[in-house]
This record gives sequence, structure tokens and C-alpha cells, in this order.
Amino acid sequence: MGIQEAYTQLMYQLFELYDDRESANIADWTIEHITGFKRIDRITNKQFPLNILQEESLKTYTEQLLQHKPVQYILHEAWFAGIKFYVDENVLIPRPETEELVMWIVEETKKSKVKNQKVLDIGTGSGCIPIALKKKLPELDVHALDVSEDALNVAKKNAVTQNVDITFYKTNILDRDKWNSLPLFDIIVSNPPYIKQSEEKEMRDNVLLHEPHLALFVPDEDALLFYKTITELGLQHLNKDGQLFFEINEMLGNEVKDLLKQKGYSNIEIKKDMQGKDRMVKASFT
Repeated sequence: MGIQEAYTQLMYQLFELYDDRESANIADWTIEHITGFKRIDRITNKQFPLNILQEESLKTYTEQLLQHKPVQYILHEAWFAGIKFYVDENVLIPRPETEELVMWIVEETKKSKVKNQKVLDIGTGSGCIPIALKKKLPELDVHALDVSEDALNVAKKNAVTQNVDITFYKTNILDRDKWNSLPLFDIIVSNPPYIKQSEEKEMRDNVLLHEPHLALFVPDEDALLFYKTITELGLQHLNKDGQLFFEINEMLGNEVKDLLKQKGYSNIEIKKDMQGKDRMVKASFT
């Protein structure tokens, strides 16, 4: 089978699950992973044959893709902020909107007069937030925590691959007795679980069947659970003029803003993502 035929065959099968653009992107990514040929190389070498091992890989990957398994988990790679991360089903797949959160933190940090700031990422998953921050601002002292040992193993693997020094903690942030083990920080950031259980029925199978529910869902009756907890942690563990950054459920921006006001935070700002949805919040501890 020629490389272009393999690409076309896979793309047409993916049309059953995804729109044309997403199908083409997944097929491109998969064929490049199998063969090492980028799109331009494939176009100029359309008849280049796949070997037996490559054909077997294509067959296996196609079967998994048609079962709604995300391509990132199949290939064990996801791009975030220009960095290739290892991912598996113990961690969420990094999202573009989270990249926007990272860039916001970078912009605000560059404005600050405080040097060598100490940062904590809560619910780190793959480690995409702290690693991207450390790569972009090497002077930061970066810390990250997660309740899942398996997720932390993924994050540590990525930190080693990217050659960055991150301090990791296995901690359940909802267990307030564990807070005393944490130092003071200048920035606390979190992309916590924020999808209500009632929203589950609206989600696509590739997310619902494969991504860790522990990192996705909160009870409908306590949708702000993690925001309440982290804002209270900030009162104890943020330095004066420190900042909180959150990724949020687009429907809960005002609720998060009101919560921060009630807790005494100031300079609260809600920021929209590229899709025009309320997606990020920043607040100061004074």
C-alpha cells in the first residue's frame, strides 16, 4: 500500500466519526507518526510503500480510532504551547484554551516587579501548565500537585523529557490537613474539574469513554467545589500581591467572580478564549 493511499483510506473511515477537517488532521498525524513522512513529503512521494510493520500499525491504530479512542492516547503524544507531551488515559489531553491561560500568566509575570516567582499548579495532570511555564520563564520556581499517582508519573516523565526542574507533590487539595506541607507562592494556577455531571450527556464519546472522569466532573450541587477550596488555600499560601489564575466552565464565570469577591480578592478579571467563551479568571491577593 502506498503512503498516500493509506492516508486517504484512513481519512475516509474517520468521516464516520469526525468532520472533514478533523478527520484529515487525525489521518495526517497518524500517518506521520507511522512513517515519519510529513504532509509535504507524502505528497511528493505518493507511491512510497508502507512496510509490513507500518501496515500492521496502521491497522491497529485505525481499529482504535474507530472505537472513539483519541489519537493522542493512541500515539501517546499531544502538542501544547509548542511542546510535545507524552499522554495516556491517566491524564486529560491538553487543550488549546489552556494554552491561552498559560500565555496570560506569562504576560502578567513579565509585567511583575517580583523576580524568581514561585508558582503552584493544582491538578497538574500531564504537567502541561507547569512545564510550559518553566520553558517560557526559566527563572520561575515551579511546583505542581495532583491527587493521582498515575497522573504524576506522566507529569514527571514529561518534566524529565523536557529537562525542566519541577517540584511535584502527591496531594489531595480537598484535604486541608495537607496544606501545611506547602510553602508560600506568588502565583497559584489551576484547571480543576469543572464540568457538571449533568453535562455528561452532551459530551463526545472520545472524551467520555477515555479521558479520566476524576479530572473532568464535579457534582451539580457543588460545581464550584475546587474553586472554593483553592481560593481558601490562596488566602493561606499566596504572598502579598500574589495572583490566582483559573480555567473555568464558560457558564460559571460570574459565580467564580462572586466567590473571589466574597473571599476578599481584588482586581478580578474574566477573560474570554479564542471561541469567545468565558474561560479564564485572574484575581489578586492583597
